[in-house]
Amino acid sequence: MIVDTHAHLDSAEFAPDLPQVLSEAQSAGIEWIVCPGTSAHSSRQVIELASRYGIIAPAVGIHPNYAGEADPVDWKTIEKLADLPQVVAIGETGLDRHWDFTPWSVQEEYFDRHLWLAGKKDLPVIVHCREAEADVLRHLQEAQRQHRIIGVVHAYSSPPELAQAVVGMGFYVSFAGSLTYRNKKFDPLRVAVGVVPTDRLLVETDSPHLVPEPYRGKLKRNRPALIVETLRYLARLVKLEYEHVCRITTESALRLFRLSSVRSSI
Repeated sequence: MIVDTHAHLDSAEFAPDLPQVLSEAQSAGIEWIVCPGTSAHSSRQVIELASRYGIIAPAVGIHPNYAGEADPVDWKTIEKLADLPQVVAIGETGLDRHWDFTPWSVQEEYFDRHLWLAGKKDLPVIVHCREAEADVLRHLQEAQRQHRIIGVVHAYSSPPELAQAVVGMGFYVSFAGSLTYRNKKFDPLRVAVGVVPTDRLLVETDSPHLVPEPYRGKLKRNRPALIVETLRYLARLVKLEYEHVCRITTESALRLFRLSSVRSSI
């Protein structure tokens, strides 16, 4: 059994063949796919997809790169959706200095809103961090002083120090197809794997992004079934059997997102 802890199945890339994509995922051994919202509209979409496909577990939030387009009604929508029993997390939220789509002050405001909501609803938070490690850590530390906040730093792309810090705060760290990339600039990701306890490791595809090797450059779209490539690579890195890595990452995903109780509550 495998859990893809992050895939954007509401993306237009999946509109033509989502049932086939999900069938292929199930054939690959995937039992759950966590689908985070990136806007109020996207969050409504992942809720709707979860109502149609039992394999999908939705999360609701506004991505930092889209927070600049959000208005008060959008945030009220996120708060209302967070009350639904099928919602397993708050996010995707966080901070991003790589792109300049949203003013920094707005990113920080919305990150804090998501952290407050996660604490209020006792839900894990899905954190996006791109070239903003010190700032993300500062906001998480401040939030933990006020609430019990746990979650995951998704599609990890930072130096190992952030992974070590967030694990110390009770967080999980999720690796995507970029872990498999041969470029030396991705070497820090492989070092980061070594500082994360195995029971805090998660895997994801971040579909339709981050196509893993050996399909990188050959496929235009990533999809959940390809998570097996990241799992195989991770197993080699941590020197464990593939089946064992599948089991421990699945157990961690079930624990963090409380997936075993989702189906019985809806």
